[in-house]
Amino acid sequence: MFNIGGGEIVGLLVLGMILIGPDRMPNVAADSARFLIKLKNMAQNVTNELRENLGPGYEDLQVKDLHPKTFIKKHFNDVIDKNDFDMKSKPKIDPDLL
Repeated sequence: MFNIGGGEIVGLLVLGMILIGPDRMPNVAADSARFLIKLKNMAQNVTNELRENLGPGYEDLQVKDLHPKTFIKKHFNDVIDKNDFDMKSKPKIDPDLL
């Protein structure tokens, strides 16, 4: 997701130890972990609330489904499946129109 390698993580840890100090580093790490857990819980609550407010048909809603590209692809695939478009067959042309 962020394309961060092992060397970059080690570099960030060393930089953190220099800027924060080794004595405060465990407290900062614990606070950061608590913040990430709260952020994850907030996102989950918002998703659950959105599912409840949208009503039936959205029980399987995922956060990644709300991305505009994913949303459009999902709905276009539903339309194509319902209409049974066959993109590989040649269109039928009325010879009288030629």
